[in-house]
Amino acid sequence: MIRDSNTTIKSYGYTIFAACFTIQAVGIGSYVAYGVFFNALMSEFHWSRATISGASSLAFFMMGFVGMLIGRLNDRYGPRLLMSVTSLFFGAGLMLMSQLNSVLQLYIFYGVLLGIGLSSIDVIALTTIARWFSLRRGAMTGLVKVGTGAGQFTIPLIASFLIGLVGWRHTYLIIGVAASLILFGVAQILKRDPDEFQRASRGDTTSGRQIDPDESRSLSFEKTRKTYQFWNLCIVNFLVIFCLISIIIHIVPHARDIGLSAGQAAGVLSTIGGVSMLGRFISGLAIDRYGSRAIMGACLLLLIISLLWLQIAETLWMLFLFAFIYGLAHGGIFTAVSPIVAEIFGIKAHGTILGIVVCFGTTGGAIGPIFTGQLFDMTGSYAPAFLAFIIISTCSLGILYLLKPLK
Repeated sequence: MIRDSNTTIKSYGYTIFAACFTIQAVGIGSYVAYGVFFNALMSEFHWSRATISGASSLAFFMMGFVGMLIGRLNDRYGPRLLMSVTSLFFGAGLMLMSQLNSVLQLYIFYGVLLGIGLSSIDVIALTTIARWFSLRRGAMTGLVKVGTGAGQFTIPLIASFLIGLVGWRHTYLIIGVAASLILFGVAQILKRDPDEFQRASRGDTTSGRQIDPDESRSLSFEKTRKTYQFWNLCIVNFLVIFCLISIIIHIVPHARDIGLSAGQAAGVLSTIGGVSMLGRFISGLAIDRYGSRAIMGACLLLLIISLLWLQIAETLWMLFLFAFIYGLAHGGIFTAVSPIVAEIFGIKAHGTILGIVVCFGTTGGAIGPIFTGQLFDMTGSYAPAFLAFIIISTCSLGILYLLKPLK
């Protein structure tokens, strides 16, 4: 009977993996596709790059700000209801973009509504995986984050094709409907952890649950927030995501500026997504063997190398080489965050802690694209911003070096 129970849990664990993979692919892929719409918005409304970037930044900030609440609620109530509600916000934000006519609408539809929908994409998917796979946490997190790369690779290409076929307004409507239906459907199969799954299988509706041994050895959030490791990780995530999201949002218009076609520019963005899948997979396996801190440091070195190369990349093949190196770093960095939280602080308050760490990251990710767009509007070039990213990434690597395990 015990063996049958364990087999059933293991089997459903892979269902949980598939659900979290899909959440990452649809959620992050749809968000990243914003770069493909950039030139269409500039052409129709004649808004500045800083103005258009600001909506993406607001969405990313809302993702982290609301994500703190989502993380805390997820620790208490589980992921199903939260994912269901936020999927409706996600779809509504994208669908309403088809009716866009003003800057205020841009910031409400994309910045606020989509941002609320994004709030559950990382926190719920990664916390759920951390609780279901304690022995292979790094590998399974890496595989789930491959979903992010799959979404980054496919959805911008789909969006680019649909824009050419039916226009950008109808494209937003199609993607919004599809994303909302998929996320809402996936939410219905989510379970907080194996214990909740077992109770549901037995028809037990009581709220009490057994405490996982890993959870009993974990720190509470009250103790976690008093450690320097917690604030160290928050600062590192702020600096790194500042750079990463700025690149993702601005790499397409940068590629167009140096002479690439719309399809080639979208191909650079999709290459980042495709290669990041490899980065997520490799880093996930490596985390279980070498530790998440070491892998994060290696990925930061790759990020610095890619940004140095971007300073001189002026042709198609050079940009694709940048996309390859950067994609490895991008995928690995995003994969390492959740395992670092579990590795240092445990899983008792994983959702709450991860939500706050992610909020610092999304705050950096919100500021970065605006900073980049404003700097471009002032100088007429992305070169000063790319140089700033090298300095910021180097600083974040130095701060990460100071991150030591808790005694």
